[in-house]
Order: sequence, then C-alpha cells, then structure tokens
Amino acid sequence: MTATTPAPSSTAPSPDTNPADPRFWQLPQSRQREAFARLRRLDAPVHCPGPSGRGFYALVKHADVVEASRSPRLFASAPGVTTPEPARWVRALFGESMVNLDDPQHARLRRTVSRAFTPRVLAAAEADIRALSVRIVDDMIAERPEDFVTAVASRLPFEVICNMMGVPERYRPEILARVNHASEHIGVARTRLRVPGKGLRALARMQRMIAALARDRRRHPADDLVTALVHADVDGQALGVRQLGAFFSLLMVAGVETTRNALAHGLALLTEHPEQRALLAADFDGWIEGAVEEIVRHSTPIIQFRRTVAAPCRLGGRDFRPGEKVVLFFASANRDEAVFADPDAFDITRSPNPHLGYGGGGPHYCLGAHLAKREMAALFRELLTRTPDIRATAPPVLAPSSFDNRVRALPFAFGRRSLKGAVSARTQEGTSTGNDEEDR
Repeated sequence: MTATTPAPSSTAPSPDTNPADPRFWQLPQSRQREAFARLRRLDAPVHCPGPSGRGFYALVKHADVVEASRSPRLFASAPGVTTPEPARWVRALFGESMVNLDDPQHARLRRTVSRAFTPRVLAAAEADIRALSVRIVDDMIAERPEDFVTAVASRLPFEVICNMMGVPERYRPEILARVNHASEHIGVARTRLRVPGKGLRALARMQRMIAALARDRRRHPADDLVTALVHADVDGQALGVRQLGAFFSLLMVAGVETTRNALAHGLALLTEHPEQRALLAADFDGWIEGAVEEIVRHSTPIIQFRRTVAAPCRLGGRDFRPGEKVVLFFASANRDEAVFADPDAFDITRSPNPHLGYGGGGPHYCLGAHLAKREMAALFRELLTRTPDIRATAPPVLAPSSFDNRVRALPFAFGRRSLKGAVSARTQEGTSTGNDEEDR
C-alpha cells in the first residue's frame, strides 16, 4: 500500500459518507452526490466497511471506473457484479447471468446472443419502436392516466423486448407483474443486504414461463429471438433453458428497467429545466441525440457494479491484492468534475459527453445501448410533438436502492389540446391530420 492511501477507518466511518452502509442509500440523492464528490477529492480509492466487516473499495472517479471496466483480467465480474454477490444456490437455480461471467465463458455467450440480433431482427425492432410509441401516446391521450411510469415509460421497452423475443400476449401481463415484483424486492434487498426471497420467487415463476416458450420454439420455430437463441450453435454449444432464462431476466433489467427509468427521469428533467425543453422542442432532430445522452448521464439508471480483484495491480494511487472487492460507481463517475464541466447541470448541448451510463467500456459494455437510445428518441418525439405541454407535476418517487436509480412513480399531466393518431407518420407523408381534440 502507498503512504498516501487514506486510512479506511477515518475516511468513511459514518452512514452519510459510506456507500457500503445501507443507511447511505436512504439519504436524499443530493446528500449522496455530496458524499461522492468528497470521495473523488481523495488521493486514492477508499475502503468502505460494510455491515459484515469486509466492505469494498469505492471507485468513484471517471478514469478509475473506465480503467477497471476495460481491464477484465485484473477486475473480474465473477462471482457476481451486484452487492451483495448472488449466492451459489441462486446461480445454480437460475443460471449464470452474462454480466457475472468472465472470458472465455462470457465471450462465447455474448457471441451467441450477438449473432441472434440479425439485421432483420434489428430492422423489425426499429419499426416496432415507432409503431408502439404512437400507440402508447394514443392510449395516454385517450385514458389520461396519472402515473407516467406505469402508463408510458414501462410499456415501450417491455413491449419491444416481448415482441423481439416472441412472448405470447397471454404471458405478458403476468411477466410484467413478475418483473415489477422482482425488481422492487431485489432492489430493496440489495440496499438492506438481505436475501431477496420474494423477488427470487417472482423471477423463478417468470423463468418457468420462458422455459416453456423455449421448449415450444424448439419444436415449432418462429421468426423471433427465442427461436434464434435456442437454435443458435456457437463453439458447439446452443443456448440452454437456464441460460435463456438468465438472459431473459437480464433483458428485463438491462433492456426494460433501465430504459423505463431513463424515460421517467427524462420527463422530470425536461420539466425541471424548461429552457432545455424549449431548445429540444425547437429543433428535435438536432438535439434529441444529445438530450438522450444527457438524460442517461444525469440520471445514471444503473448506479454501480462490483468487481473482484483477480491479480495484483495498481489503480488510482492504490495497490490491490487478489480477492479484494471494488465497486464501480457509474453514478459518481458521471459527475466527475475532472471530465464534466458543471456536472450537476442538465445540458442537452453537452459535448463531448463521455458518460458511463451504458458501462465503462470493455467486454461488458451494454449490448442494448443502441436499442435503448432509439426507444427514448421515438417516445419523446411522440410526446413532445403531440402533447407539447406534457410535464411532471411532482418529483419522481424513487425506490431506495444501491443498484439502480429506480422510479416507482411519476405524477404527470398534459394540457387541453392533444393530437391523436400517428401524427408523425402522416406528417412525413405530407398530409394534415386535422385531428386536434379537446381532452378537457
């Protein structure tokens, strides 16, 4: 160890400065951000003692998170990237999630999955995103719901993933209920550092449904992602039922929960910053890409991932030994003053914007980043075009979690005049909708 390394006991002793303490995640986010800013000012990553005594070293600087992400031989994902790590019996029962694997197993599984995302599959997904965005806003205008998360933000990524996977309509209500149940209980469990029994039972029921679908697709192939995955054969291995279940669970978190939360945070941020909203509305095509990137940076849907030191190394002014634990705090790295000017500001013109909202690079960079960006752009296009005064009416209701920046609910409203139907498609065809309606 170096002489400049701060003593663990004197650096993060209290709940309001120690992200390994579950009480830290009960604090307002402004207090958490202040604590991370103090940790970034230290000379080296600090040890944060956990309730069980072991704890971890917090990687809070952008450069450190990027270096660890891109050094998988030194900072391993196995045995697990969540805090706490998944128990062996959980991994045996549910299968190994791709995020918890290292090469060569990770590379083999990622190749299998990547080859299933053919150009035809991705083109169909793009068209599906546009059509679903229109339908969701149609329903929103007709039904005038009060919660943006349930009625709007959660629907698009969930339906896109289900359509891609070929999940029958009759399965979807139960799967969505299981996803919400599992995410809520597992997120709270990670904060409290206990075994998430209710969440795991919900995952088990969901995976049984996917296993039944996989068996059917082996006998009766269809033009969907489940068929492609169960018939894939890379390096002599096809995707087994448990692997498919683990992948589907990962999609529900990485492909649904994160995008849902980014959409909800996005509406809240555009409401809170009307000047940024006006800039986007004035030139949507010119600024939507920057807006999506800034929403993801500012909200950081996945707060952190854990790594295990696999070989002696030095990072950020500290020497690490094999077996030690580090946590990559993307939420802190995305507000690093050394990289982002005025990091707490929401600025859709921010350029460059090298945020780590999809990971810090390396082999575990988010496989669905492109899809998530397209979903956010398509839905905000419909919302801002057809309900131009849509707004959050209260701050988002957040779930206390050390893992994801989860929005439980977001009250919202929109004004008297809204456009029904596929306005954007008709406009592109050069026709007038003439379909303004007085909703109130």
